[in-house]
Amino acid sequence: MEKFSIDGIPAVLWGVPSDKIYIYVHGKQGYKEYAEAFAKVAETKGYQILSFDLPRHGERKDGPEPCDVWQGIKDLEKIADFTFGKWTEVNFFACSLGAFFALHGYADKPFKKCLLQSPIIDMHWLIRQMMLWFDVSEARLEQEKKVATPFETLDWDYYQYVLQHPINKWAFRTEILYAGKDNLQPLEVMEAFAKGFGAGLTVSPDSEHPFMGPEDEAIVEKWLTRVI
Repeated sequence: MEKFSIDGIPAVLWGVPSDKIYIYVHGKQGYKEYAEAFAKVAETKGYQILSFDLPRHGERKDGPEPCDVWQGIKDLEKIADFTFGKWTEVNFFACSLGAFFALHGYADKPFKKCLLQSPIIDMHWLIRQMMLWFDVSEARLEQEKKVATPFETLDWDYYQYVLQHPINKWAFRTEILYAGKDNLQPLEVMEAFAKGFGAGLTVSPDSEHPFMGPEDEAIVEKWLTRVI
């Protein structure tokens, strides 16, 4: 495991030298070291793994950059530019919020394969759900621009971004692991994405969004062993 920095972004490189690599994009409340379990499986298949901290996470927890879609895309572009310059075959794994950033930032990159665990594919649906959960109308959000909730701060500009940028381009071989009890995205969203872009979809009926239940470690490992 080698720790270093990519244009100011703390990163970790896992595995022995190889011409094949996975970029690992963690989710909300994660950090680059979360890649360890993924790396253990990917290394057995001849891959290196590059993980990094998203803004406001890990070593960047107190940094000035916001963890929003605009900064997330900027960071992912820096990581991709670094990786494509050094490895022959580049793939990526992304989880939850990190998957949302990747779906918007990586559509034009020449990846061979991508793996998505509990991806936030339809952020518009999630924002609308939060507005319902916390009784925030669209008119109020437009007027106040930002509304704090116990879950996340609702942001009018972010809301407008997701309305104006639906995912309509995705050309990579893709596998998805979805939790049957995920309350952040409905199964219908996963099924529509899988059908529309020819992705593989695996559903774990009794798992929740974070995949942190007693049986989930084995479920994720089994999935990774099959799809990496």
